[in-house]
Amino acid sequence: MFQIGELAKRCGVSTDTLRFYEKNQLIKPAGRSESGYRLYNDNNQQQVAFILKAKALGLSLEDIRELLEIKLEATEHSCAEVKAITSSKLEIIDNKIAELREIRSALSKINSACCGGVDEDATHCSILAALEK
Repeated sequence: MFQIGELAKRCGVSTDTLRFYEKNQLIKPAGRSESGYRLYNDNNQQQVAFILKAKALGLSLEDIRELLEIKLEATEHSCAEVKAITSSKLEIIDNKIAELREIRSALSKINSACCGGVDEDATHCSILAALEK
């Protein structure tokens, strides 16, 4: 068992991050010392590693909380429930990618239409004109 500072060091995060995870019910201390300090164990370290990996994949705190609950009670849940969470996230990402492609295309068109003249003032700039329309 170790204190929050040691867990933070082992996981490469700040103690504030761990407190945030605890406040949002993603982790729970394994116990308390006689003096009232929160104590953590290797299982907590594994939970934080899981959270960090899930967060790196863009999963929301709610998604992560749900996955952790499923993980803790794996025999009472199906793999389909887990897949539904990641499938939903993939759909959101695909929609964002499509939106970004549209934005890029529109920006590229107005950028290409501009002569970019260094010696000309911006009075007749085609980019500014396109943004006004």
